[in-house]
Amino acid sequence: MFDLLPGFVLTSLSFLATLLVFAIGCVILGIAILYVIDRTQTKNTVRRNYPVIGRLRYVFQHLGEFFRQYFFAMDREELPFNRAQRTWAERASKDEDNTVAFGSTRDLRPVGTPMFVACPFPTLERDAEKTPAVTVGPYCRQPYVHEPIFNISGMSYGALSRVAVKSLSRGAAHAGCWYNTGEGAMSEFHLEGGCDIIFQIGTAKYGCRKPDGSFCEETLANVAAHEQVKMFEIKLSQGAKPGKGGILPGDKVTVEIAKTRGIPVGQDSISPNRHVEIDNPGELLDFIDLVRNVTGKPTGFKTVISGVVWLGQLFEEIHKRGIESAPDFITVDSADGGTGAAPQSLIDNMGLPIWESLPMVADQLIRYDLKVRVKLISSGKLITPTDVAWALCAGADFVVSARGFMFALGCIQALKCNKNTCPTGITTHNKDLQRGLVPREKQYRVAHYAKNMEKEIGTIAHSCGVREPRRLKRYHVRIQTDTGKSIPMDQLWPYPETGEALRKAEATAAE
Repeated sequence: MFDLLPGFVLTSLSFLATLLVFAIGCVILGIAILYVIDRTQTKNTVRRNYPVIGRLRYVFQHLGEFFRQYFFAMDREELPFNRAQRTWAERASKDEDNTVAFGSTRDLRPVGTPMFVACPFPTLERDAEKTPAVTVGPYCRQPYVHEPIFNISGMSYGALSRVAVKSLSRGAAHAGCWYNTGEGAMSEFHLEGGCDIIFQIGTAKYGCRKPDGSFCEETLANVAAHEQVKMFEIKLSQGAKPGKGGILPGDKVTVEIAKTRGIPVGQDSISPNRHVEIDNPGELLDFIDLVRNVTGKPTGFKTVISGVVWLGQLFEEIHKRGIESAPDFITVDSADGGTGAAPQSLIDNMGLPIWESLPMVADQLIRYDLKVRVKLISSGKLITPTDVAWALCAGADFVVSARGFMFALGCIQALKCNKNTCPTGITTHNKDLQRGLVPREKQYRVAHYAKNMEKEIGTIAHSCGVREPRRLKRYHVRIQTDTGKSIPMDQLWPYPETGEALRKAEATAAE
């Protein structure tokens, strides 16, 4: 039969057979080499006892990060964000229907679970009010008047790619929300969309530093000259790494990023663990005053809370100096906040979560009669309407999110933010990977996410019987306890006695 086949067919079959034998031989040789290496090495017990096969443990361990969220984790059990949270953010960003059927998968029994109080006579749509604008920095030369509750938290160019920053800038402009630069300075990509910008001053002073790394007032004044820059946030600490400065691996410090930050190309960007100018509450007020005088714009600080004694000292010093010396806002970050890179010893163990720290700070502001003067911004894993509405009940004036907007950009929680291998192009500077993130498309997802968040916060507020979200109070939400009974949040966190200024302001608002 083979005599009937053309010669080139026989030749091809012979070549393929030879190639197959060669390939099998290479595989066998490779396995033999790995066997010898594993059997003779002394560093790894599993590979020494189970040569070659032991290597599969690490392959499966790596693949588990990706398969777990699709095949094994339930809707409400995954960390740092579960499937239900990610799905809500994704659908909101696509402006898709976010209704669900049959019943909730949320377990209402765990201690700390918030449950909003349904009003028997909810607010009619015709009676709903537009969310009022809030003035930040009334004693500044250029106060900031801002309406949206939900805004973009600090994410630096460097931690994020240029296409991600472009998308966020454009999307923020469409939604009318602000965009915090993060500590990596302000780039042309932040300005591109025309949105309001909050400039964050990190401990390394990127964007407002001299060649030796010290603070530069002249450079800061140049930043403030941009009309888009509305406020300045002094970063004392962030939730994922209190007591540790920013960390940007050298392989993410490109030429553009090095130029923006004023640092060498390709070297790790490690920020100091605190501002050298600030060592006590008085020096914090001095630095706030310096920045505010140079820029003429509202200035506050961001921090993680572990106690309020130092806040009491800060607020007492404010009353000694005068109310105008107060920070224009305080951003409270949660111990479970996000980051591009942090030591696990800090990301797992340091600071208080937002559900404890936010009411603590709000109470201190009320106790010292500063709640009207100092605006309170909440950050840290607040990516759904439930989270944001709870923060408003606790005392926040604004809520900011970083990872929520990353989900809007298409983040799949691959947990590769500290590498240069993000598969969605959000946190990588690999041009091939960035290709998948197209700003002219993603900008609308950012805007939809912000707008749908505001819409559903309003839905919760109306169900509670108030006309707009900023009227939510602690008694509008109940918190599950270990007794199996829930209690109103104002019993768990009773309002302290208010000062005279706050009583007058609330009386005026009621009129």
